[in-house]
Amino acid sequence: MSKKIMIVDDEPDILFTVSQMLEICGYDVVKCVDGKECLSKLDDNYIPDLVLLDIMMPEMSGWDVAAKIKENPAWSKIPIVFLTAKGDTMSIGMGNMASEDYIVKPFDIDDLKYRVNKILGK
Repeated sequence: MSKKIMIVDDEPDILFTVSQMLEICGYDVVKCVDGKECLSKLDDNYIPDLVLLDIMMPEMSGWDVAAKIKENPAWSKIPIVFLTAKGDTMSIGMGNMASEDYIVKPFDIDDLKYRVNKILGK
């Protein structure tokens, strides 16, 4: 059975590019355009093996989404990788404490693939 990855990003180009790469690698991918959609899918019992999460999104930030995921016992073990344009030292430091990995946009697609595979043991 393929591993499932949820991508949460308000940028259509990121959703398209990253989902295409992950599908080519054999992952099942679900795309969410914001944090509310992510939490709704989790509520509907779509539990991915990994969440790729943007930080700067309208209405609900990635920080807030990550906190909601971690506070729910049914979701708290889902690894989170921040995939964001926030490259300042404070954000990177906080992100590394709150996630499995922190990747700054623009990113190298091969590096992203390597990091995802490493986290998922592929």
